[in-house]
Amino acid sequence: MNAIEQFKSQYSVTIAQDIIWGDMDAFNHINNTVYFRYFENARIEYFERTNINALMQKTKIGPILGETECKYLAPLTYPDKITVGAKVTEIKEKRFSQHYEVFSHKMNKVVAKGRGEIVYFNYADAQTCRIPDEILAAIDRLENQVAGER
Repeated sequence: MNAIEQFKSQYSVTIAQDIIWGDMDAFNHINNTVYFRYFENARIEYFERTNINALMQKTKIGPILGETECKYLAPLTYPDKITVGAKVTEIKEKRFSQHYEVFSHKMNKVVAKGRGEIVYFNYADAQTCRIPDEILAAIDRLENQVAGER
């Protein structure tokens, strides 16, 4: 198994995307803020696959990002292709944690690691709430299937 296959096997959701030249900064590498967009892209794909977004549109109960962080391991530069992985690592009554990594195809290694704390929120009442059972079941199904780029 090569490095990218090994990487993808560790995540329930992976997405591939090209690095955009315009995301580089004056220091000639991808700006630090852009990595949070990479995490967001994988997080939203995760939400789509678990019907989190669909249920939120119907019920006004859904996720809100409570906390996020990133550890930069190597600078990305244009041109490159990346694969971003996302998985849920911990679930509590009203929140869950996601782990993210960014894999550079050019460098053939992980270049950033991140984490996000997703809080469940009732947007109609403006307060936190329990994660719906159907979302917990969908997360469980996704986390227990074979990972791969979709």
